[in-house]
Amino acid sequence: MHGLMRRLRVAEIVALALLYWTHFLCVLAVNSGLDIDNKEQFESNMRILFITDLHGYIWKYDRLLEAAQEFEADVIINGGDMLPKTENLLAQDQFITDYLDNHFEKFNDARIYYLCCLGNDDLRIFDSLFEETCNKYPYLINLAQRKFEIGEYEFVGMNWVVDYPFRLKDRCRMDTQDYKFQEQFGTGLLSTQHGLEEIEDWFAYAKTLPTIEDELEKLVRPMNLEQSIYVIHMPPYKLGLDKCAKGVEVGSKAIYTFLQTYQPKLSLHGHIHESPEFSGKWYAQLGNTICIQPGQLSPFTYVTIDLQTMQFDRHFIEGYD
Repeated sequence: MHGLMRRLRVAEIVALALLYWTHFLCVLAVNSGLDIDNKEQFESNMRILFITDLHGYIWKYDRLLEAAQEFEADVIINGGDMLPKTENLLAQDQFITDYLDNHFEKFNDARIYYLCCLGNDDLRIFDSLFEETCNKYPYLINLAQRKFEIGEYEFVGMNWVVDYPFRLKDRCRMDTQDYKFQEQFGTGLLSTQHGLEEIEDWFAYAKTLPTIEDELEKLVRPMNLEQSIYVIHMPPYKLGLDKCAKGVEVGSKAIYTFLQTYQPKLSLHGHIHESPEFSGKWYAQLGNTICIQPGQLSPFTYVTIDLQTMQFDRHFIEGYD
């Protein structure tokens, strides 16, 4: 009788240990970016919806979940400049707490991965708040200067941009060491906890910072570049993805060289909202890499990507500004 009781207790302990081990594996899978239920599906196919430069337009954000469900997207990629660009940039934190938090929760509940990063018009002083908000949800990933794996695919993000004439410089860098600055619209501004601080000699200050070329080399390198997807807010030069309204092409030579050298599967860009309308191009091929820049003007504009077939399409939804 005592031997039987001992055997029962051992069986109970083993069963309990297996239960805790299974729970641990599930938690580990979610925290490392792998959904156990969907891993096999992702190894054969993944559907991505890519948007960028929403600048706090709530009606566009509201349409995003509907578009994702219609496409049956596995992953949303929001490529930067997520917060409102208003006269009071110092109130951008309110959009994170009052709107984005709830927006993220909806995608998390739908078990749709949401990879995102802030952009050059989003103040750096709110990076920690944005990070904390993303960290509340297992399916939300702040991809800035990070690598994240889903199934066999590796995603790498970067939100630094090449310097421009506009005053806010939070995420600006020289492209390369020999970069020639554009004529500026005024003194540079950096966000601080005390407000926007003027940088009288922005050119001298910028020369003390890493270049875009340096920042690219600091990124975590994917194990398999052929299955990697780079999300870089700044577009490369020379491909027609960087044309401003006045016809000037402002893309990054460093990003072009980086993509040409390492050849990821995809690179996803934004920043120059009007470029596709003025160049007539919203994607280009650089060796084996497909580079996509959907643009973002009055209509809600996004691109859907099927990684199995490599079919990608650009979509427009009319709304109101």
